[in-house]
Amino acid sequence: MLVAVPKEILPGENRVALIPASISALTQAGFEVLVESGAGAGAFIADQAYQDAGAGIAGGAEELYQAADIVFKVRPPEPGEVDRMKEGITLVCLMDAFFRMDLMQQLASKQISGFGLEFVPRITRAQSMDVLSSMAAIGGYRAVIEAAGLLPKYFPMLMTSAGTITPAKVFVIGAGVAGLMAIATAKRLGAVVEAYDTRPAVREQVESVGARFVEFELETADAEDQGGYAKAQSDDFYKKQQEQMKAKVATVDVVVTTAAIPGKKAPVLITDEMLQAMRPGSVIIDLAAERGGNTEGAVAGEVVDRHGVKIVGYTDYPSRSSVHASQLFSKNICTFLLNMVKEGRFEIDLGDEIVTGSLLVHGGQVVHEMIKPLLGQEGA
Repeated sequence: MLVAVPKEILPGENRVALIPASISALTQAGFEVLVESGAGAGAFIADQAYQDAGAGIAGGAEELYQAADIVFKVRPPEPGEVDRMKEGITLVCLMDAFFRMDLMQQLASKQISGFGLEFVPRITRAQSMDVLSSMAAIGGYRAVIEAAGLLPKYFPMLMTSAGTITPAKVFVIGAGVAGLMAIATAKRLGAVVEAYDTRPAVREQVESVGARFVEFELETADAEDQGGYAKAQSDDFYKKQQEQMKAKVATVDVVVTTAAIPGKKAPVLITDEMLQAMRPGSVIIDLAAERGGNTEGAVAGEVVDRHGVKIVGYTDYPSRSSVHASQLFSKNICTFLLNMVKEGRFEIDLGDEIVTGSLLVHGGQVVHEMIKPLLGQEGA
């Protein structure tokens, strides 16, 4: 079977789904690999590097999609890309499925088996396939680097002949993978770091990377789902949270927000009133901006200034570290595919919880239990 890797067409997307170093694992498993010319350019990988690793080079997307049995992508395909694909192929990528019902239906109409890597279950056996964690770690790191560049202060404490400079204060909201990496990065740069999460169970992780865990007077017994993600809470919960959050953000220089609920709009944690209470020159890095943002006034892809506070809504942090992001993505996606190779044959095993957890479209139907109800297919 032939694994095809197209060039990402979304403006500003510099990652590539497969790097040359991963090709040998696929060829040893019996796959052929075809890469669109220029697909690796954003990650500084030349076509020749792919050829040296044993891949073929396709001159364009049309040729690539007509030859493919399995397609590796980073971003969800656009409608025009799906039109080029053969019926019955397998597609593996980040699908953004909750917000792309049109794509789910288009894939189903072409009998394409579509896997969404963001749905890979958080179980021990699937850790090496966890694209979300790989990309979130980069996002947390880049968030703090961005904040350090925008903040009109030093991060570390400095004792100089001209006087002592106190360290910047950083507050991280959400202690998932991105939040923990943000904490660790800010700590390395010399900031005083505090962190908050609705899940009390993450206190030990927060403290292990150098931050003080902040607790608010809230009921958090039901704050975490079975997969380890934060759960959506009531409006009353968020109101009480905002009241207590206001006093905290008024004392810090940088806030990094990471609160996201799968399939839902991001909860607003920092209101306009809270922005007015913050120090002039402060910076907020809103990692949830793509889904509406945790900060009132955040704009996806832009930096806005409100009441003297810069709100950064960039959504492309992994793409800004395209070399390592592509390396990690490639390892994740290859491990995911090789899990479906049994006795030298590629097989979609519906008895494997990794397969069923991430298979969104199959056999001409939307099959994922979390996606079907959104199409009115509950119980189908």
